[in-house]
Amino acid sequence: MWGRHREAFSMYKRMPSRDHSTLVDDVEENSGKVIYDRQAEGLCIAMVVNEPLESISMDLGFRGNTLAEGLVVSTCLGGAFIGSLFSGWIADSAGRRRAFQLCALPMIIGAATSATTRTLAGLLIGRFLVGTGMGIGPPVASLYLAEVSPASLRGTYGSFIQIATCLGLMGALFIGIPFREIAGWWRICFWVSTVPAGILAFAMIFCAESPHWLYKKGRSAEAEAEFERLLGGSHVKYAMLELSKLDRGDEADTVKLSELLRGRHFRVVYIGSTLFALQQLSGINAVFYFSSSVFESARVPSDVANALIGVANLTGSIVAMLLMDKLGRKLLLLWSFFGMTMSMVLQVAAANSYVSGSGSLYLSVGGMLMFVLTFALGAGPVPGLLLPEIFPNRIRAKAMAFCMSVHWVINFFVGLLFLRLLEQLGPQLLYSIFASVCMMAVIFVKKNVMETKGKSLQEIEIALLPPE
Repeated sequence: MWGRHREAFSMYKRMPSRDHSTLVDDVEENSGKVIYDRQAEGLCIAMVVNEPLESISMDLGFRGNTLAEGLVVSTCLGGAFIGSLFSGWIADSAGRRRAFQLCALPMIIGAATSATTRTLAGLLIGRFLVGTGMGIGPPVASLYLAEVSPASLRGTYGSFIQIATCLGLMGALFIGIPFREIAGWWRICFWVSTVPAGILAFAMIFCAESPHWLYKKGRSAEAEAEFERLLGGSHVKYAMLELSKLDRGDEADTVKLSELLRGRHFRVVYIGSTLFALQQLSGINAVFYFSSSVFESARVPSDVANALIGVANLTGSIVAMLLMDKLGRKLLLLWSFFGMTMSMVLQVAAANSYVSGSGSLYLSVGGMLMFVLTFALGAGPVPGLLLPEIFPNRIRAKAMAFCMSVHWVINFFVGLLFLRLLEQLGPQLLYSIFASVCMMAVIFVKKNVMETKGKSLQEIEIALLPPE
């Protein structure tokens, strides 16, 4: 099995890790449409260089330069890391709604720069700007979702993150289909990705601002008005009463990094950053790297393979949406990571030399589809939803920025080292490591994660935060 795939690995060395940049559905209909557009746009921009990278390298004159090709991919991830670092400050300073508009700006400029450039340097600048917007967007989206959604539906709305991710990936693959037949099609792909970003920047004008952010800024009257808009007049007094139980902090009192890493906030930040780390170390990026070569060995066309992966991802996401507010976040996380463990066990068995050729292919293909399905059931959507739920209002934006930075750093190193480790260790040992990480995640979730289903953010904060 390993011998038949070795040649196929080289074709993926230029491909980036799976981008988990996502946005979420708002409680109001107009916000939901905007969030969907934002998600599809972010993923189209992120994925637009995957298939057409060879065409881009020919047009811009760096074909065969693996360093340049690697920079095209990694520059976007570097920009995402920088954007995520500043996302908390932007969300707290400008507000959640305006932060959406600000994250769309570098995406529009970056995509337009990439579409019109004639040099590698111009492409790298454009990719960095796009990455910056991608880094700002996900933590702001998670904050916004958690703060505007009713407690009883917060999990359902949060599941739209993963569904939007699936639709964005499928849309990106669809848009990239003509690149082999039409010269310069990659430029059209970049131009197309500016459209939903522009729609986002404009349409957010009509969406509600987060009442939690307004209250934190001392604008209680505006917070009441937004609660009435989001929840209805009968729920405003109770919602404001819940907010009044919390310490909104002094507006001039900035949250320092040291405050997140020690003291009373350390535990929730530790849980959040560890969940994102385990998500990225579970092997999801490896599966997306390795899937095409496995399907190719099974004589499955690449278009069909991509469709199968997409259907598995979308199916798991829809099931997660239906179960999130019924079974809860913790149970979905436990079974998701356990299912991913079993999937990796199938991959290990497929890589065993004692398994016959056809049996090995069936195990490998089945294991990959099962892994994507179980990932989408919990490990994919839950961390982005759970983190803003468990972070106190005062540190929520900064803590999300810190945890998302951890996400991007590990994402970068997984993409950088995966193929090298695969060549050095072989698939059997490497997938055994991934299975061990998934099992460690099961134990971690069991011991540390609190169930937040149906609880208000205020109830969660009081339960988790120790007294000063």
